[in-house]
Amino acid sequence: MKLRSLAAALAGVICIAAASDPAERLPDPAQEARARAIFKDVRCLVCQNESIDDSEAELAHDLRQVVREQVRLGRSDAQIKRFLTDRYGEFVLMTPAFSWVNLALWAGPFLVVILGGGLLVVRLRNRSADAELSAEEADRVRRLSQSDSA
Repeated sequence: MKLRSLAAALAGVICIAAASDPAERLPDPAQEARARAIFKDVRCLVCQNESIDDSEAELAHDLRQVVREQVRLGRSDAQIKRFLTDRYGEFVLMTPAFSWVNLALWAGPFLVVILGGGLLVVRLRNRSADAELSAEEADRVRRLSQSDSA
């Protein structure tokens, strides 16, 4: 059983190692691991639903090179993400940062539905009752009800 687990772990490491060109990797394994962690949080702008770590698009390859260069220069994760968002917009991040704009974007539809429901309730409550019948209409209803009972 341990042999199977070890073989599965080794196969996983080999697959991960084969996923990128060795010539592109950073010489320092710690820096390469940090860059790969950042790759998972950067969106491929061509695929839009994949990280640059998973994408085979040419732009994803270019973004991986940019991230590796930034890591090699000693920039922090926050600085690298800020560099990418300044260049490509916040859409480039798989998990965007909390901001009032994002909160409005996510909460806006819920607020519209709640306000619409509240407006509907107020309008239904303040609806005027049917108007009283005029004397002529009341007389006509009385005559129709007498003729039905006769």
